[in-house]
Amino acid sequence: MKFVLGVLVAGCAQWALAQPANCPSAGDVSQAHLIGQWKAHVEGDAPFALQLAKHPEFAETLVGDVERNGERIQVAGDVDDGELTLEESRNGKNISATWLGDVVEGSCGREIHGIWKAEGTLSGRPFVLKKQ
Repeated sequence: MKFVLGVLVAGCAQWALAQPANCPSAGDVSQAHLIGQWKAHVEGDAPFALQLAKHPEFAETLVGDVERNGERIQVAGDVDDGELTLEESRNGKNISATWLGDVVEGSCGREIHGIWKAEGTLSGRPFVLKKQ
């Protein structure tokens, strides 16, 4: 029993040392953690860039754009309790796609996995976002 407890305590200590002191849990990730440059990969597409910034008018909201196949597409959304929601708009008025994802626990808000779905389609495609 002492051995098992010792291994457990040592494992927890190593995990604690591996996590930066300012590393938020997935549920504590806020808009501020997501601001910056991301590498996006939607299944079936080549990786592309996603840039997120603080919305100029709405607190805790993000705005930005993706650059895919030479096209710049606007995005807006937020993160709440570890869940990311982004909406794409090709024309700046209508939603053309939606990103629904979860911040990966232990990633310090630097990795998100989810489903990207184009408007008007029945199924979505998995995506991975990694902060650069």
